[in-house]
Amino acid sequence: MASLTLALLLAACGGGGGDAGPLPNVDATPVAAADPGSTLPADWRQGVFAEIFVRGYKDSNGDGIGDLRGLTQSLDYLQDLGVTGLWLMPITRSQDGDHGYAVADYRSIEPAYGSLADLDELLAQAHARGIGVIVDYVMNHSAAQHPAFVNANSSSSNPYRNWYVFQASQPQGWSVYGGNPWRSGSGGYYYAPFWDQMPDFNLKNAEVVNFHHDNLRFWLNRGVDGFRFDAVGNLVENGAGAWLNQPENYALMNGVRQLVGTYQQRFMVCEGPDDPIGFAQPTACGRAFAFGHQSNLINAARGNTTAIAAVANYFATAPAGMATMLSNHDRFAGERLWNQLSGNEAQYRLAAATYLLQPGTPFIYYGEEIGMAGASANIGDDPKLRTPMSWAGDAKAGFTTGTPFRALSANVASNNVAAQSADPNSLLNFYKAVVAVRRAHPSLMAGTHAGATASGTTLSFQRAQGNERAVVMINYGAATANVTAAGLPANAALVNAFPASGTDAAADAGGSATVGVPAQSVRVFIVTS
Repeated sequence: MASLTLALLLAACGGGGGDAGPLPNVDATPVAAADPGSTLPADWRQGVFAEIFVRGYKDSNGDGIGDLRGLTQSLDYLQDLGVTGLWLMPITRSQDGDHGYAVADYRSIEPAYGSLADLDELLAQAHARGIGVIVDYVMNHSAAQHPAFVNANSSSSNPYRNWYVFQASQPQGWSVYGGNPWRSGSGGYYYAPFWDQMPDFNLKNAEVVNFHHDNLRFWLNRGVDGFRFDAVGNLVENGAGAWLNQPENYALMNGVRQLVGTYQQRFMVCEGPDDPIGFAQPTACGRAFAFGHQSNLINAARGNTTAIAAVANYFATAPAGMATMLSNHDRFAGERLWNQLSGNEAQYRLAAATYLLQPGTPFIYYGEEIGMAGASANIGDDPKLRTPMSWAGDAKAGFTTGTPFRALSANVASNNVAAQSADPNSLLNFYKAVVAVRRAHPSLMAGTHAGATASGTTLSFQRAQGNERAVVMINYGAATANVTAAGLPANAALVNAFPASGTDAAADAGGSATVGVPAQSVRVFIVTS
């Protein structure tokens, strides 16, 4: 095995320590597949997911930092929300001690989050509730403190040197995200575009690819239900003008997809902001986040007719495997939805209903369901989006008994779980109702997308699965408007599915149904002949 060869080489070099002392061991132990199977429902991957920042979700021990036990204690809430999957931002030991994307150990848990035993308990409790758990995986880069990079950066002759992208002299003419990606290292320069403490792996090296595959099997064998892959557009560099979305990236992710597919009922999704459609193809990741679509969803909610047309047309060409969202943990994807819509709750509900009822796999960013705002404090663009969850309106947000690790959401006093759970008309209960209607109907969970029509500030589309057909009508405008759905069976009955107060409708002899939809509201019908 390649990893054993490296281990032998390192031993032959005496660890490469020199005057700096012994170098750390690299755990590149091969991991054979040992699928524990899956007890999850067959359709768990077609439901709604929640993106969770464990550090910011729920603190179980009073140290002010969210942890795995706190998340386990919150599973009843998530089950009640109706989600069938959780994406956990990185939970592996990190150098950054915050977001987790500077991975220092691919096979251990961030100490502040707990232990592998805590993860096992989370998985068991989530699975008992029919909820799958996927974890973030960073294949593009590691932390500078990762033992492999410590070795690689110790000497140009170290056997791990080729695990990373090194050049003897500084390459010229490079600019990645507005900066020079080449950093001064031992005996040369290493490529690290995101941060000098996050060096890129050399994924042209088969030993590195094998290392990652072994790590993936380590987590899959443990019962993790899949992965969200970070920065897949950045995996391979072929020159100063060819460092994004290189052909090798798609092939690498296709290999990963095939590996994950050997395990029962697993799920994977990729972050490829510059080519989401390409990475969603079955020859690459199979699923990818629908970057760009979130902006149209939000602008449609504002009543922008161009955006409404774009929302109507999106799934005419986009694969059904797109993962949709309104925002996430990164500022480049947009502020928290509450901030983008300046607290306009009517528009907020329209944006939410649209993406939760469209095809794809919707991801709710934690706190979105209660209208959490970003932090009021000036703590940086991304940290403002990653505040402690607003469980209650007190000074600690019901998040901890200690001191929260970060400033709270700016609207914690009003937009919190405790207050909204008690209000039947709250945003939280609206989310629960929309997620519930999606889960109740196979056509909305996994159906095809047809008949999408935008007319002014209105939108209608249909979803079909087997013998079931759903019709969704949305009026983004400020006055009641007629919304039409065509291509239905002649004289079909349209049975109201949402909202609970809605009434039934019917198609005419030509298979067309026109419904007066109140201003800024949503109607869902199930078609019966």
